[in-house]
Amino acid sequence: MKKIIALLLACVMVLGLFAGCSSSAPAETKAPEAAAPAETKAPAENAAPEAISLKVWGPQEDQADNNSFLPVACQKFNEAHPEWDITFTFEVCSEGDVGTQVTKDPSAAADVYMFANDQLGTLIQANAIARLGGSTLDEVKASNSETMVASVTSGEGVYGVPFTGNTWFMYYDKSVYTEDDIKSLDAMMAKKTVAFPVTNTWYVPGFFFGMGGTMFGDGTDGTAGITFGGENGAAATTYLANALAAKTMIDDASGAGLDGLRNGTVGAIFSGTWDAKNVEEALGENYGAAQLPTFTVNGEEHQLYSFSGSKAYGVNPNSANMKAATALALWLGSAEMQDLHFELRNGEVIPCNADLLASDTDYINNAAALAQNATIANTSKLQPSIPEMGMYWSNAESLGKALANGEVNADNAADLTEKWNTGLNNAGL
Repeated sequence: MKKIIALLLACVMVLGLFAGCSSSAPAETKAPEAAAPAETKAPAENAAPEAISLKVWGPQEDQADNNSFLPVACQKFNEAHPEWDITFTFEVCSEGDVGTQVTKDPSAAADVYMFANDQLGTLIQANAIARLGGSTLDEVKASNSETMVASVTSGEGVYGVPFTGNTWFMYYDKSVYTEDDIKSLDAMMAKKTVAFPVTNTWYVPGFFFGMGGTMFGDGTDGTAGITFGGENGAAATTYLANALAAKTMIDDASGAGLDGLRNGTVGAIFSGTWDAKNVEEALGENYGAAQLPTFTVNGEEHQLYSFSGSKAYGVNPNSANMKAATALALWLGSAEMQDLHFELRNGEVIPCNADLLASDTDYINNAAALAQNATIANTSKLQPSIPEMGMYWSNAESLGKALANGEVNADNAADLTEKWNTGLNNAGL
């Protein structure tokens, strides 16, 4: 009898203390290739299905109970594959923690796991993710945009099955701003204060990208470093410092932006699809979402950029059941399962399947879905997924904190920015 065992255990409790991952450069040619997915077929007459076990990792929200996405989707997979009698084990590990948890001991990790694409370099480096090939690879390329495929690509290899885009964009109050207003951050701030996560290192690069800064060249060259300094970097820092001092911008910390939307003191915030329901409840019929605006420095407009990427399913090359694991990853990332994921997560997980987005009115008429996809296409930079990116996050916090605390002004912005950028490039990067 097919069965699903839901064990809601935190990954860190399951894995315990294991050795960390190697610090050597990625060995892409060594990554095992995932097996081609098996065709759906009934077992031979009088032949018992093969009994196998698969462990799946994902966030708590996707396995809260038996009616959550992972148990439901995996049960459907079980029913579609009578050649296997699968016992599923589900364990909690968020997409952003996979790079840390899987690499502690890949042999003890899940057969299939959900990961944010910025973890890819670390997973490859630890030989903890299988390179896709054959019909699996063909399906991933056929059903996703070039950006989504690129988000799970390293060198010549593709390593994941994307299931949603991952970026941030702008929510705004339609009673405050016109369609022309939302094209310019300066026009918006002239009407009402906006909330921006200045202290969040996933957001603040947007202004430095807008001034021509780069991270690791095209995002794949670890030796190229980060170029957020110089005159242009100082201009980005000064812009933020001036806006915060004038209180036309506030740091969106501890829910300040949503609170401001609710009480009318804030006209716009910058977030992702996970906040769509909260923003819609706060604004009602005035709920709006859009790609990112421009900002003006010395009379010239510059585009604000977000990081873009994906969340995807990865296959552990140490799996004892690679064929079934690969088939499951492709199944979970299929159009049908992306649609189910959207439904069971109340619209928080927007599909990235190209055909689904083009044909289904649930997404065509969804403001957050439209904003996310427009942002990925027009106002974003693909987030680097090389191992060197891992050192950026904590080392980038200092400038945002100084800005939020009012310690930066036009007089010291250039010096502080240069020291910050130097620190980023000398912090193990």
